[in-house]
Amino acid sequence: MRKAYKLEWFEHDEEVIYCPRSIVKEREKKLISFGSYQESVVCLPHPNKQNVFAISISLSKRLHIPKFISKINVFVRENTIFFGPLIGIFTNGFTNFRLYPIGQRSSMFSKLLSVQSSVGVVPFLFGENHIDWENGMVKGHFLHDHKWETYHIPLPNVVYDRLPNRRSEKGIQYNEIKQRLQNQYGIPWYNPGFFNKLEVFEKIENDPEAATFLPETHPLQSFSQIETMLSKYNTVFIKPINGSLGLGILQIYYLPTEENYYCRLQDKKGKNRLYRFTSLEKLCAKLISPKVFHKMIVQQGIKLIQFDKRKIDFRVHTNKDGAGEWQVSAIAAKVAGQGSVTTHIHNGGLVKSLAEVFPDDVVRQQSEARLMKTALCLSKAIENNMNGYIGEIGFDFGIDSEGEIWLFEANSKPGRSIFSHPDLKEFDLLTRQLSLSFGIYLADQSITATEELVT
Repeated sequence: MRKAYKLEWFEHDEEVIYCPRSIVKEREKKLISFGSYQESVVCLPHPNKQNVFAISISLSKRLHIPKFISKINVFVRENTIFFGPLIGIFTNGFTNFRLYPIGQRSSMFSKLLSVQSSVGVVPFLFGENHIDWENGMVKGHFLHDHKWETYHIPLPNVVYDRLPNRRSEKGIQYNEIKQRLQNQYGIPWYNPGFFNKLEVFEKIENDPEAATFLPETHPLQSFSQIETMLSKYNTVFIKPINGSLGLGILQIYYLPTEENYYCRLQDKKGKNRLYRFTSLEKLCAKLISPKVFHKMIVQQGIKLIQFDKRKIDFRVHTNKDGAGEWQVSAIAAKVAGQGSVTTHIHNGGLVKSLAEVFPDDVVRQQSEARLMKTALCLSKAIENNMNGYIGEIGFDFGIDSEGEIWLFEANSKPGRSIFSHPDLKEFDLLTRQLSLSFGIYLADQSITATEELVT
């Protein structure tokens, strides 16, 4: 049984806990679990017959439950009551400043942790230097009353991976910590690793339904390969396999009426550039070094629908919920900046709601339904073919002039720039709630699996 309860605090000489009478009918001892810590505790039926838990302050200190927690999920299994789940959000970049413990990302994390009461979980931030392996404890950074506070708490029930970039994941300590928590303590670790563009496509291309949304994509191997793709599609994209924010992307297209080749890109200074060449050989010699072939892919160009004569694509967020089911949590349109090869905001792009780009209600509803169906299909395909627990995905889709939907990219740690749009504020909240709700599901599954091993 799992349910969210109000948690109250009181002074008492004895280390006791009052429980709803549906759980405890008379004085008895039960195991109380918080994170990786368990303790045999005297449990009493609530004297006022209230459907809440009330814990003595002396007991809360022994269990290391932060006193400000006012609502919490409770899992009841046989003779054990599990409080939590305690969700450790693993990241790096910690500072010594109390107001901004994770530097510029402190604001983003404060928004994430602010949903703890509405979800009924106990989330905290920690990094590789905050674990006390000898005592099985963590120095966790909590958000309370809009302020950051640190508490020493047990190892968490689950870990939510929020490292900011690929470089962070290459550290030896990261892999050692992840493996130790997973293997030695049986702690689920979700959303590990950034997706590799080519790997995602190769993993799901054998799924008949998912494959219909994939543009032709190959690892870049030669200039003649680019020429072959251009002859088929007139335009191609060269993309970094592990790129992000649209950096390093080139759009190449051929105009047969001019017999010229064009390349659109963003230069090192962030300026949008358009170059013209009389041959593909000259273009490649100038802009694409063979030394970077192994880091790039070549992808079929798509003739996208437009808004105000600018191409648009669509960001669709999906999240796993507290029941472990995929759901679409946000959809937005992204309009390319003037002369930009991508729709990213930092490159002049604009975020628009579906209502703004599809003023016709019928067209909007049909487009939204098809984008949602595609996102759910691909979420399941990626989950079935990739390693680890995946709890959220940000998809970049294009819709072509024929109305077909194409997958450009899937992001395991999607950015949140679309939520700057005023019409998407409620979806900003929903995605944060769901990202922590999935931790409840994993904790429940972990508890069940542990019980099955014991029995």
